[in-house]
Amino acid sequence: MKKYLSKLMQQFSLLGKAMLVPIAVMPVAGLIGLIFGANMLNIPAIANVSSVVFSNIDFLFVLGTAGAYAKSKDKTTVLVGAVVAFLIFKANLTLLDDTLSPGVFGAIILGACVATTYNKTYSLKAPAILSFFAGEKCVVSLSPIIGLILSYIFSFVWGYPQAWMNSFGIWLGGMGALGVFLFIFLNRALIPLGLHQVLNAYILFEMGSYTTAAGEVVKGEIPRFIAGDPTAGWFWTGFYVIMMFGIPAISYAMYKTSNPNKKEEVKGIMSAGALTAFTATVTEPIEFSFLFASPKLYLIHSLYSGLGGLVLYLLGSRLGTFSGAGILDYVLSFQYGDRAWIIIPVGIVFFILYYVTFKFIIIHDDVQTPGREKEIVIGEEVSDEEKELKLSHSNYAYMAKKILQNCGGESNIVTVNNCITRLRLEVKDASLLNDENIKKTGAKGIIRLSDTSVQIIIGTEVAKVREEFDLVLEEQRKVAGNL
Repeated sequence: MKKYLSKLMQQFSLLGKAMLVPIAVMPVAGLIGLIFGANMLNIPAIANVSSVVFSNIDFLFVLGTAGAYAKSKDKTTVLVGAVVAFLIFKANLTLLDDTLSPGVFGAIILGACVATTYNKTYSLKAPAILSFFAGEKCVVSLSPIIGLILSYIFSFVWGYPQAWMNSFGIWLGGMGALGVFLFIFLNRALIPLGLHQVLNAYILFEMGSYTTAAGEVVKGEIPRFIAGDPTAGWFWTGFYVIMMFGIPAISYAMYKTSNPNKKEEVKGIMSAGALTAFTATVTEPIEFSFLFASPKLYLIHSLYSGLGGLVLYLLGSRLGTFSGAGILDYVLSFQYGDRAWIIIPVGIVFFILYYVTFKFIIIHDDVQTPGREKEIVIGEEVSDEEKELKLSHSNYAYMAKKILQNCGGESNIVTVNNCITRLRLEVKDASLLNDENIKKTGAKGIIRLSDTSVQIIIGTEVAKVREEFDLVLEEQRKVAGNL
């Protein structure tokens, strides 16, 4: 069961990687639409860049998914195959049933099918007369068939999930403040599992529809807000509280509760993390700092995140985004929202709430956030003190994944063993290890015996972490084609 669960988590991790493609292009496209749109410079020929991007989000998801799932460093042929398959799939599905719109979910499925076909066929041999169409080019040759077959399959089965998702969108939107709370709460709570990307894909890129003055139909919270839909943005407003106030408050609380001799070091780490969230809307460096140390704090963080969105909804504050939810997004999007000024006083209240709560629990529960780690004597031999060490969490699978990631990935691992308290690794290059991030997982220390031999002190639950480490290592090597 654990093996299958690990495989599922691996697939969701790849899905998250696939989503980086459309997300990466959104900020620039959104800002171009804002600056050159009718409300500012009014240059339609340039503002059209935004419309083109957001009306073709599904196409970007096809490319992102195919690239993420393909087991190859050179993605050229698989991406060409994905383009061909998608064009045929979309055109043929319209002929078969023009009421169906698979959107990003259809794009993800199609991209995954093309990538899987590539993974199964790129090493196939063929007679000399057909050799041009074999190997890596095989997926391009098969792509029209893939698009055709999937279009027929979707014409028969997609009506049911489409109706369900439409009902889900109507239900969630009809729940008002509670719907906003659930979305933002789950968005934060599911981050450790990577499942938040599935939820985001629908809410942000598929839920609802809006027809622009030019007759173009756009879907999803973000594209609809950019297109001027006055009903879009409610599900996004709460993220401004997280980025501009919540994460900075958490950072400040962890700095204030750090040990005196560690304060300067923690100040630099927390300041950088808070500034990154405030300006660039990247929260993982700070969330990662307390996720393993105290799952209770992470649950509270998720609840406060949802609560911020709920309060803003009840106060009639609506503000979508053109690129994220940081201070720049707030300033640029301000005039297009409703009562956006309310975000500031509400954010200040949540800053205080976050700070007081986190500071109290960190001290009361003696949470080992950065700068509060218990000092132990680390030597080559396992001490009696070390035998008493225990993790503050039981999320072994996610811990193993992060340790592997910060040990240079699967390509850097030679062998894996463990003793009573330590994960013992033989690696190709020990300099690739990120000690700080490894410690954030709950590990107590890292010992470098040589340039290739390292030991990670975990505690008495090391065997469980080792088991999960083996699973994720095996999966990543299969994806990389090294097994």
